Amino acid sequence: MEHTIIAKETELSEVARALIEAHPQERVFGFYGEMGTGKTTLIKEICRFLGVQSDMTSPTFAIVNEYWTESGEPLYHFDFYRIDEPEDATRIGFQDYLYSGSYCFIEWTEKVESLLNGEYTPVHIERLDDQTRRFTF
Repeated sequence: MEHTIIAKETELSEVARALIEAHPQERVFGFYGEMGTGKTTLIKEICRFLGVQSDMTSPTFAIVNEYWTESGEPLYHFDFYRIDEPEDATRIGFQDYLYSGSYCFIEWTEKVESLLNGEYTPVHIERLDDQTRRFTF
């Protein structure tokens, strides 16, 4: 079942909660949206919802950031903006992360879709105005 939420940036904690509650068994989420729509910001909010207490940053240059929940579970945040070919993701062991059973949040999913085999939950973010976004998942 598809969910659509229209929310302001101040309401992202509710979007994060709704996303995880709508897909309780899923662990791999692919985020779609133009640059500046808030993919990283939403992923940070999801990580907070899941119990990450540490500072979170965009993995634009590192490609992957690893965070840990209070209960000691890892979460992985990928940003594939800078890769040219899906094979670049395989070099960092991307598929090992995918099959780890841990949460994986992927920005610029379209660059690695061929590696996912449709086994992920797409999250689309559309800018409606400077403060409002439409989230579809």
